[in-house]
Amino acid sequence: MNCKLSEVCSYANEKVPTQSLTNRTYISTENMLPNMGGITSASSMPTLNAVTRIRQDDILLSNIRPYFQKMILADFEGGCSNDVLVLRVDKNKVLPEYLYYSLAHKGFFDYVTKTGKGTKMPRGDKTAIMQYEINVPNITAQKRIATILSSLDKKVKSNNRTNDNL
Repeated sequence: MNCKLSEVCSYANEKVPTQSLTNRTYISTENMLPNMGGITSASSMPTLNAVTRIRQDDILLSNIRPYFQKMILADFEGGCSNDVLVLRVDKNKVLPEYLYYSLAHKGFFDYVTKTGKGTKMPRGDKTAIMQYEINVPNITAQKRIATILSSLDKKVKSNNRTNDNL
């Protein structure tokens, strides 16, 4: 069944004190790698008292220059800058891993770029992003799909580590 993102997730707006974060648990657009390449440690911490809370299984999407395709599935608790959108999944409707893989393709990023605002530093339109449609099969099929894609991701990461060592 096809549905809009707004039917299966929402933007998180919960805050976390900045002082409780480290350079490994704070995410900004600067330490998100292009082409869904993961994250690095933050080179600096925000001066704000609080930032948006990240929970495990949240999907983090850089909202600046969406064509860089910066997105991760959080496997940690932390916080992020306002330029990172935090998609919190309704786990009764969709598995976080399945939703991540449903968005992890050029078509989604093209949509976010096309519906975005601005020219020099384009940003995704938060309302338009929630109108994006995905196919949501039953939970059993979601698990099967996410398991296959996750195992392929792990193999690619392993191969990349091997290549880096060579």
